[in-house]
Amino acid sequence: MSVLTAWPTDQLCLSADERHQAVMAVQEAFSSTLETLKVDIGLVEMLESIYVPLGAWLYQHRLERDGPLVVGINGAQGAGKSTLFTLLEVTLSQGFDQRVVGFSLDDLYKTRADRQQMAQQVHPLFQTRGVPGTHDVELGIQLLHQLRGAKPGQITKIPVFDKSIDDRCPESVWQEWLGPVDVVVLDGWCLGAGPQTERELAEPINSLEAQEDPDGTWRRYVNQQLDGPYRELFSEIDTLLMLKVPSMASVFEWRTLQEKKLAERVRFLEQTERRREPLRIMDEAAIQRFIMHYERLTRTMLDAMPDRAAVTLHLNDNHKIHRIQINDHLQTDR
Repeated sequence: MSVLTAWPTDQLCLSADERHQAVMAVQEAFSSTLETLKVDIGLVEMLESIYVPLGAWLYQHRLERDGPLVVGINGAQGAGKSTLFTLLEVTLSQGFDQRVVGFSLDDLYKTRADRQQMAQQVHPLFQTRGVPGTHDVELGIQLLHQLRGAKPGQITKIPVFDKSIDDRCPESVWQEWLGPVDVVVLDGWCLGAGPQTERELAEPINSLEAQEDPDGTWRRYVNQQLDGPYRELFSEIDTLLMLKVPSMASVFEWRTLQEKKLAERVRFLEQTERRREPLRIMDEAAIQRFIMHYERLTRTMLDAMPDRAAVTLHLNDNHKIHRIQINDHLQTDR
């Protein structure tokens, strides 16, 4: 059996017939993308038990407000945020006739040149993308405001970041969304995270902090960003979903798998087009160091976020959802 849990019956939205019709529509829509997503043959069971009920739940909340519903997806590296977005996009658009657009916090990274400047002016660790402070928060807030108020015929440009060259793509290749939207999905590893106390910041959490941030300058600046600009960005989210990984060990294992997939894509691109920039693929040692940048906040979120997110999808070591936790009272009214 591919499904280990099911959506709580007391949180089911819409009628059984409406959900069944949505399952059929989504199944048909996914028939051409199953190979790409590598979803196993239990797709219909997963749609019936988890994803269509989740889509119906989000759709119900969308109907209860004026304007678009902004959905956040929180999850550590390799948790499956992009796959969850794809499932939600198809479920909401095909199953519930919603106009859905999504982008990632990763797409809001500052340019490599801007991060190099931060590394010189604030702390060398800001050369590495990922932690709060390395995103263009104002761009994200502006983008969400544009999507909330988009009119028929209006084009909204969505930035794209190319991890293989560690830089933002030129605006000429940004995604374009035409017209109004019903549901906006924003995913990010630290989405919804809050600042820590001075006491929590005092001691290094790993060798990276101990050796390269002994006085805490870097982590305190990150904390200030969470308490300021990022708090404003996260306040734009109407409902927050969390993909909870089992442990930090899983983060390393699943992030390594992501890098291998990126390397495969890069090799394909090298065969089909010429690249002006050297491609940046990490080995296991580099991935281990990379994840240390995220470890402090990741550990904090694994402990605290399930009680703060509206919905938490708990993952087991095999990357399957084994428990669904819903805190329905955490909906944000607008």
